[in-house]
Amino acid sequence: MPPPSSTNAKNGADTFGLNYVTSNRFYVEIESQITASFSECSGLGVQIKKEILMEGGVNEQQRILLGPAEFSDVTLRRGLSNDPVFWDWISPLLTQRSGSSNPPSYRRNINILLFNQAGETMQCWTLIGAVPISWKAPTLQADSSTVALEELTLAYEGLKVVFKGSSGGASTNLRRDASGYFSSN
Repeated sequence: MPPPSSTNAKNGADTFGLNYVTSNRFYVEIESQITASFSECSGLGVQIKKEILMEGGVNEQQRILLGPAEFSDVTLRRGLSNDPVFWDWISPLLTQRSGSSNPPSYRRNINILLFNQAGETMQCWTLIGAVPISWKAPTLQADSSTVALEELTLAYEGLKVVFKGSSGGASTNLRRDASGYFSSN
């Protein structure tokens, strides 16, 4: 049985072959600007904490109570260049006094955009209130001919996912409310 075909409404052309998604077609936007070319983005995920309860006399089932979400740290890797965007972002945090709260200006909203082969955005993950928690310089080896990659790891306060065809779209114009939290809309 052949796979179902998708027809483009504009010109009636078959677009099934252009709708597949590969993991190498992505961009990362920091505050609505593509500021660097990334070779890898890893760790994106969320896990809901759970508690399992056994009910007395009910041996064939268990009860699952859901708790808060825990977001995985995201690691971005790119070829080393003379653009100090990573270092400029994390270096003010190095001089911050221990115990003092970091001001909201250190936090950024990050869009991770995944494209199909036709160049259409298939999915967008918005990391809300992201802050750098780790930066690594590339490994240097005299006998190596590989690209020198620097690495930035981000923690974030929330996640918004937008799929192709969803109304709205991802926004990085999210701001903190009076209580200090980012809106989840």
